[in-house]
Amino acid sequence: MDRIGGFLRILRPVNSVMMGLSILVGVVIAGGLRSSIPLEYLALAFVTGFTLTGSAMVINDYYDREIDAVNEPNRPIPSGEVKPSEAIAYSLLLSAAGLAAAYLTSIPSLAIAVFSWLAMMVYSAWGKRTGFPGNLIVSTCIGLPFIYGGAIAGNISTSLLFSALAFLSNTGREVTKGIVDTEGDGARGVKTIAVAYGVEKAAYIASAFYIVAAAASILPLLLNLVTLWYIPFVAVTDAGLIHGAVTLLRDHSRESSRKVKNQILYWMLFGLLAFAAGTLL
Repeated sequence: MDRIGGFLRILRPVNSVMMGLSILVGVVIAGGLRSSIPLEYLALAFVTGFTLTGSAMVINDYYDREIDAVNEPNRPIPSGEVKPSEAIAYSLLLSAAGLAAAYLTSIPSLAIAVFSWLAMMVYSAWGKRTGFPGNLIVSTCIGLPFIYGGAIAGNISTSLLFSALAFLSNTGREVTKGIVDTEGDGARGVKTIAVAYGVEKAAYIASAFYIVAAAASILPLLLNLVTLWYIPFVAVTDAGLIHGAVTLLRDHSRESSRKVKNQILYWMLFGLLAFAAGTLL
């Protein structure tokens, strides 16, 4: 049972589901539901987002197994629930499923999926050690699902602003993760902002990204891209982002940063609801 749980946990199911849902929200934002997109394409889109994200999570844990032995010894690979060789095979299987689903959707979808997959592989094998540039690679991949959804709907331009909001929020989260992992990252030469410049400066930079993301969230309203139903949902997200920023500035210890990192993921999920409500209702 622990082995099954390990293979599930290494997927980061919350992250993987979020990416699948982000693609569907991207379709909604771009007006795809009004163009009678076949349900099987929507199902394939979710599968693509879920499996490629899962693949990225698994291969990232493979490359991070020595760092995680210090930072997160309970994760599936350092704890022995998943063997390194099994992680590679698992990631390849998930990658094949995701790329196949993208191919069955459309050629533009496949092109975006391949780009995202390559970016995450480069990040896991090399990019993470670059620190902030690696954070930007991850955030680019977090923003791509909205563009992917726009490609399915045939209207990418509308999705760009929402992609940018996701990019900003996640960059703050990535910098926050660097505070949590400072000990292991420093030992392995990973040049995160927290390692290179100290956790206090990292806390200020992460907080700045959260605040800018919250401030920029008003733009969809000003540009008439969403209805008034967007407001109550995005207000909750913005309150969460600002709370995370204030918390980090007051206390940028490892445990405090870990809580902020985990909470931001759920505020981003609520942000998805804001995007969907503002375009559906």
